[in-house]
Amino acid sequence: MSVNVGGLDRILRIIVGIVLIALVFVGPQTPWGWIGIVPLATGLFKFCPFYPLLGLNTCPISKE
Repeated sequence: MSVNVGGLDRILRIIVGIVLIALVFVGPQTPWGWIGIVPLATGLFKFCPFYPLLGLNTCPISKE
């Protein structure tokens, strides 16, 4: 797994993930909030499995 999620993308994924998971405990309290694990994990691991399929890379580090 190579890094393919950049700075702003990573921060937004982590925030969205935490907010969605928080909705499980406060707010509508539906199990759909657990979907927040996906953006949280991709933000923490700096890797999105769909980016290579789409040919995207938001990480500014050049490949060598």
